[in-house]
Amino acid sequence: MGHVPEHLPRKLTITMWDFSWYTMTLPGEPYRDLGARFAEAVDRGYNTIRICAMPYLLFTADGKRPGLLKLGNLGEVGQRTRWYNCQGGAELDGHAHLLELFRQAKEHGCYIMLSSWEYQQSPSFLAHPELRDELAAIPPEERFLAIARSLDQLIRFVKAAGYGDRIVYAELHNEVEFGQLTAVGTARGIAGSDTPGLVEAMQPYIEEAIGYLRESHPDILMTASYTLNEAYPKEFLARNMQVGHFHLYIKGVLNELMAKAGLADESAVFPNPFVRSLLRDDAPPFEAWTLPPGQEWRMEGNPVGMKLIYLHDWADPDKWDLFLYERYPDHRLAMLQKADDRFDEVAVWNRRYRLPIAIGEGYVGYTPLLAGFEEGPVGKFIAEYCLRKGMALGFWGMTLCSNCAPHHPFWNDIAWQRKWNRFIAEFE
Repeated sequence: MGHVPEHLPRKLTITMWDFSWYTMTLPGEPYRDLGARFAEAVDRGYNTIRICAMPYLLFTADGKRPGLLKLGNLGEVGQRTRWYNCQGGAELDGHAHLLELFRQAKEHGCYIMLSSWEYQQSPSFLAHPELRDELAAIPPEERFLAIARSLDQLIRFVKAAGYGDRIVYAELHNEVEFGQLTAVGTARGIAGSDTPGLVEAMQPYIEEAIGYLRESHPDILMTASYTLNEAYPKEFLARNMQVGHFHLYIKGVLNELMAKAGLADESAVFPNPFVRSLLRDDAPPFEAWTLPPGQEWRMEGNPVGMKLIYLHDWADPDKWDLFLYERYPDHRLAMLQKADDRFDEVAVWNRRYRLPIAIGEGYVGYTPLLAGFEEGPVGKFIAEYCLRKGMALGFWGMTLCSNCAPHHPFWNDIAWQRKWNRFIAEFE
């Protein structure tokens, strides 16, 4: 494992609170009481919280943005879809909420992994579109430095409050291959499906932004978040990262479900017969299930899309899970092989760079909020397989599952989380 500052944990046990830690803060929502959530995290064995730190929403290149952070929702849309089921309507002092997160982290002996989802989902939950429009108006080649400059100011703010030692590291952005950062490649004619081409096109811009952050904060480890979902040459990664931060969504059998649903075919009728076979009896017509009038901007630039959210909102969880269980045997070996291949690719690439490696998200894929496949015996088996593999390769830290967080039902499986966080923490 590469150099890790002595004050940071020997191993990272990661729970991902993403942007939900600020979009779900109203009475009855999970992040109303950050202290209680930290206590639960420590009880489950976590020492690291990964968040969208909302750098651009809170800071300009020169300092704090004034005023409250006003949040909304997607109306009836997304209420049974992970991360989209927030109440909306909060008016939050975002700077104070950020410092409270760090205060609780220090009190509970935890660390914060800074990231940004601002060129992906998080602007969908603002009450008004101005900041989303401002982000979209930044020319593609300037977006990386824009986020870096705001992140620089955020880190300065956290340090001034005395919490700089709680930052485990900072990611320029979450999953750079997905979302509006890729416009620097698509503007040159690179297809959105050409992951290697997009990763290569972004390389100099990510390197410039990481270089800026490293110069501004030489005491904080800097990186960017990449996925391992698709194969691409690792020499296209930013070469000045100080941590190798990756996500692995294996998908496999889930890809078969998505293909049968026809989500990628813009010319196909939706919902098709297969989708209809998965729906609840009370599912409304897709055409009648829409964002509130004048709110269409919420999904502009959002990589998830209305078809997938409709499927997650209205699929019968038992029908969804039954399909995956029935078809899983045909995908089992290939799914495990993908985990082996992707992790081995990272290990080979890292022979040159010798960075600490963290897996920040995984492992099956994106499933409806109330579905249980990932939280069930097969999903756990795949997660455990990945955890054993990653730790055997010497990775610094791993998440147990993207769904192990206070805003997902998996949070309630306390014994499993304790067992596998202990496995990571005690691994020699």
